[in-house]
Amino acid sequence: MPNALRRLCLGFATALLMAPVLPLRAGETPEIFPLSQVTPGLKGVAYTVFTGDQVEKMDLVVLGVLHNALGPKQDVILVQLFGEKVEHSGVVAGMSGSPVYFDGKLAGALSLKLGIFTKEAIGGVTPIENMLDVEKSSAPAGSGAQNAAGANGATGQFAARVALPDHFAQELNLPTGQLLMPIETPLISSGIFPETLAQFGRQFSAWGMAAMPGGSSPASPEDANLKPGDMVGINLVRGDMTVSPGCTVTSIESDRILACGHPIFGLGSVSMPLSRGHVVVTLASSMASTKVMTTSGTIGTVTQDRLTAVMGTLGAGPPMIPIDVKLVTPAVVKDFHIEVIESPQLTPLLVALSTFNGIVSTPAYGEGSTLHLEGAIELKGHTQVKLENLFAPSDTPVPTGMQVAMAVQSAFGRIYSNPYEPAKVERVQLQVTTLAERRWAMIDEAWVEKSEVHPGETVAVKVLLRPYRGTPFIQQIPVTIPAQTSRGNLQLLVSDADTLNRAVQSQAFASQAQLPGLEELINLINLERHNDRLYATLLQPTPTLLVEDKEMPNAPVSEINVLDQRQNQSGAHVLWQSKAGEWSVEMHQVIAGERTLPITVK
Repeated sequence: MPNALRRLCLGFATALLMAPVLPLRAGETPEIFPLSQVTPGLKGVAYTVFTGDQVEKMDLVVLGVLHNALGPKQDVILVQLFGEKVEHSGVVAGMSGSPVYFDGKLAGALSLKLGIFTKEAIGGVTPIENMLDVEKSSAPAGSGAQNAAGANGATGQFAARVALPDHFAQELNLPTGQLLMPIETPLISSGIFPETLAQFGRQFSAWGMAAMPGGSSPASPEDANLKPGDMVGINLVRGDMTVSPGCTVTSIESDRILACGHPIFGLGSVSMPLSRGHVVVTLASSMASTKVMTTSGTIGTVTQDRLTAVMGTLGAGPPMIPIDVKLVTPAVVKDFHIEVIESPQLTPLLVALSTFNGIVSTPAYGEGSTLHLEGAIELKGHTQVKLENLFAPSDTPVPTGMQVAMAVQSAFGRIYSNPYEPAKVERVQLQVTTLAERRWAMIDEAWVEKSEVHPGETVAVKVLLRPYRGTPFIQQIPVTIPAQTSRGNLQLLVSDADTLNRAVQSQAFASQAQLPGLEELINLINLERHNDRLYATLLQPTPTLLVEDKEMPNAPVSEINVLDQRQNQSGAHVLWQSKAGEWSVEMHQVIAGERTLPITVK
């Protein structure tokens, strides 16, 4: 730093040290320092927690105002912070939301920092006027506004990078091309295994979160006694494992709280439990300094998660989805009980994370194990979504436990993305049983004892299966040709479940927007085949109409022509083959592959 600027900043710092500490009072309407009066050289203070619950003052000086930095009328106040601790650590993860005052008036919240590999105490401040806009633009959770915000905000918020003007870089003796970026949000977890963080950490880091071990502490009657500068957590998962991003409180007015100075996920209107946060220690690092936190009692609800702030109300927290995960191994049975937030954008991911974490929780689980999943998603006012399948280790780098977790996540994704009504999940029950060995077999060949058959006749379909590290064997499927089967050349498809699900169910889902409602979508999901069975499907060259959640084989051409002439096809979808019959046998191992056999019905 040039000597003249250094002397100027030291003079500011000395004057600030002689100034009285600003009293921090919660519940009162803060007096606002307008952005129009912020000028270079203006002295101020910011408040944050470095250890425990002790809010500490940091002195600062304004370097300038970056106009339209984050978008139209989204300005950023560029500041330099002073003090032994902040000069040692720099702007740390978890400091976002730290309130900034000029002349005892609230001016905004710390929200930006220089990029990684620097501990320069240079930060960006979100003006309080922009933070207060969150309340004006808020919409009730679950409304259409929520979905729109979720679709647009989650990607835009962390794409925000503000180039530091060259003249500031020169004055601060920094390399040109420096960027300001949102301060990372510490993602505090307890009961999470390293394998889980390795699989899911990248998805959270895309939201600007730094995953790290933390913990939970007992609830206290003092938890709700917040003041600006205190830490709060947002409970995504709680129970036998916890996942909570954390940031700093900017202001409290009555029962309304503003925090963070930037979004957590950018989902708009939300409903997430707010808890008290406590700082264990602040770790200084030349790559990225951070606060290590714990969370304790629930003190309210986060209601808004938007570009310039997170807003919530103090009081009771919102309901969460209870999830029971049972892991059954030959040696032990483990039960895990957790709760996750209900959010169309986050719940599928959080349930998958919780499922995988439960699977890897015992040494009995290994990559040589085959996993059997059973479970149900209970929805208010609807049939259960059934979950059942077998998963074997494969040659891909995806762990078997992740295959199970992704299957659960896919089911949740289908339910939450339905176009009919908001899905209300009441409970989730999952059981994962580990089975010895890699139970998997490939369809190597298939044949029938005779290729010309008559309606009503039973023929044996023989399938040569090649297991993983075992002797090939033949499995027989008795197939009785239905009496109403069309005469002529047909196809007999011998396959695994995935082939049928792709060929039929995926096309049915293509027309799901025209289904009558969520119940019919659930019926389609529950009809999917299981991959521990070997299937034989007789296909004839006549069209099938998929109407809502029902199959109508051998549809007359006249009926199809009528549908083609209608602008609204009422949920009908045409497949150019009809299923004359389907047979299967349970194999107690995952089946892969397919073979097609010609067959003539006389």
